[in-house]
Amino acid sequence: MGTWDIGPFDNDTAADFADALDDATSEEREALIRGALTRTADATGWLAEGEEAVAAAALIAAQCPGGDPVDSPYGPDSPMPAFSDDLRTLADEALARVMSDEAGPASNWDCPEAWKQWRAGLNRLRTVLAPPSLSIPLFEIEQWQSVIRHRT
Repeated sequence: MGTWDIGPFDNDTAADFADALDDATSEEREALIRGALTRTADATGWLAEGEEAVAAAALIAAQCPGGDPVDSPYGPDSPMPAFSDDLRTLADEALARVMSDEAGPASNWDCPEAWKQWRAGLNRLRTVLAPPSLSIPLFEIEQWQSVIRHRT
């Protein structure tokens, strides 16, 4: 059947990946997810596991602040372990690779509107996966500059 909708588990490959996660022990699940993300992020040429990486990224994003739960009937039924923090960055890198590959999962879309919705979903995942900004608000910088000027 291939791809039937825009969700991270709405294709045969991702649904099979969910089955593999369900068949794995709790301890093995993070390794399966890390493997799919690493192979995708490091891939050169054609992407073999882009759909799995999208599904894995969705599971990681679900554990992040602002993340949406994975409630697809094609997703894993088993609860996921709490994932290591470093998987957020790896998932973002894998999604960037998926989005840059015109011949990979992006080629599944015959309908331009569905393709736009799918990309918007990937962008949403990347936004959730992005680590929190460590920047200092501008007004605090201006306040500190004022304090420093008064002290000198």
